[in-house]
Amino acid sequence: MDNINIKKLAKELNISTSTVSRAFNGSPDINKDTKEKILAFAREHNFLPNHYASNLRDKKSKTIAVIVPEIANDFFAQAINGIEEIARKKGFYILLYRTDDIFEKEVSFVNYLNNGKVDGIIMSVSGEASDHNYLRKLEQKNVPVVFFDRVYEDIEAAKVTTNDYDSSFAATEHLIDTGCHKIAYLAVNKSISIGKVRMQGYVDALQKHHIAFDDELVIDCSNDEKENYAILKKVLEEIKPDGIFSSVERLAFATYYVCNDIGIDIPKDLKVISFSSLHIAPLLCPPLSTITQPAFEMGSKAASLLFEELEKKGMYIQKKEHVLKSKLFIRKSSGG
Repeated sequence: MDNINIKKLAKELNISTSTVSRAFNGSPDINKDTKEKILAFAREHNFLPNHYASNLRDKKSKTIAVIVPEIANDFFAQAINGIEEIARKKGFYILLYRTDDIFEKEVSFVNYLNNGKVDGIIMSVSGEASDHNYLRKLEQKNVPVVFFDRVYEDIEAAKVTTNDYDSSFAATEHLIDTGCHKIAYLAVNKSISIGKVRMQGYVDALQKHHIAFDDELVIDCSNDEKENYAILKKVLEEIKPDGIFSSVERLAFATYYVCNDIGIDIPKDLKVISFSSLHIAPLLCPPLSTITQPAFEMGSKAASLLFEELEKKGMYIQKKEHVLKSKLFIRKSSGG
């Protein structure tokens, strides 16, 4: 069959075009056998529907963009799953963009999407720079944005975060309670929202227990594994902290690698706790104490807020901020 389209496909199968459209959009409101028949026929004739074109009439792309700093991180993988589940139920597609924590990439992605390519954007920000006008342009195009985890406070948008201050305070206090007095705080980007809040929890817990804040113990790390290894090796050999509070998962892993190589015993010589959503944290040697965020729930909540805005497009909606609670799991790495 030459130049097949939805109308020709519907005629060939003796069904309505709306039924064909529902099959391609993943709508639950269609008989399973009918759906399989439509999709099998489409595959046989190498027909891939253009879902953008099918929605030109109502000016919807049926697509949302998800912009995140990284994908390999277990937290973001779970959050994306939460977003995708809600989007799928709504009959939407998702486009995934990874910034690698590079601000220029974030700006480029947003500017690219600011032309009707997507109906909305869910993002966890890179946190760099103070000029966020590229995001304000989205509002002019009526493209809603929802932030999760990492947010820009100066942008009016729905936000989904966790109780990072309370979690950091509790984690630091736990290390102090186990006998630590020289706790190093490992950070990647102190300028982002969660970086500031998490570090403040650390600082305030030290103050409560009359431990002087030492700027030398705030360790600036990077996104490069080899660089982080060198930084942490120097810290553990020269500064010799008795506790490590890692603000991100990968720095805890780097700490484990260094300790293994230079003969530092966890938790005997060094106690470690970290923000992490890694399912295998209890299986590490020793099991890693974690502050675990409800990543999947954060993703699904962010998606739900976005669709709430899309469904009430043109109407004023108060931008909501939802704070979900993380859980502190004490394991052997911190003496638990």
